[in-house]
Amino acid sequence: MATSDRPAARDPSVRARMSGQARKDTTPELALRSALHRRGLRFRVHRRPLPGLRREADLVFPQARVAVFVDGCFWHGCPAHASWPKSNAEWWRIKLNGNRARDAETDARLAEGGWLSVRVWEHEPTGEAADRIARAVTRRRSQAADR
Repeated sequence: MATSDRPAARDPSVRARMSGQARKDTTPELALRSALHRRGLRFRVHRRPLPGLRREADLVFPQARVAVFVDGCFWHGCPAHASWPKSNAEWWRIKLNGNRARDAETDARLAEGGWLSVRVWEHEPTGEAADRIARAVTRRRSQAADR
């Protein structure tokens, strides 16, 4: 469902809270970037991995073709921490399910384009996430070198 097909939030405070929600440079994202940088990895920040894909990855490793997304538990439906608001429940169901569908489509399109999509939950320990990304980038770089 396209964003324009979704009903607007009825409550002005909800609209204001959603508009004020940080989309870039969140605390978990900054911590992850720092941890990856300490591991000697260099990356692009907030880039579109594929031409024509109207979605930005939080981190992009172009040579390894790895795109990293740091997902918030509420907005992206974390299996451990997702919650469903009781107020205006139908609107939120449409909104949050739409986010999940968009994430799945993004991952599929990246895979079709030869990219690896790595998703990190905001609650995931930074060191563990950085290690997981570093392994993926190293593996993909060595695979590219073998070709």
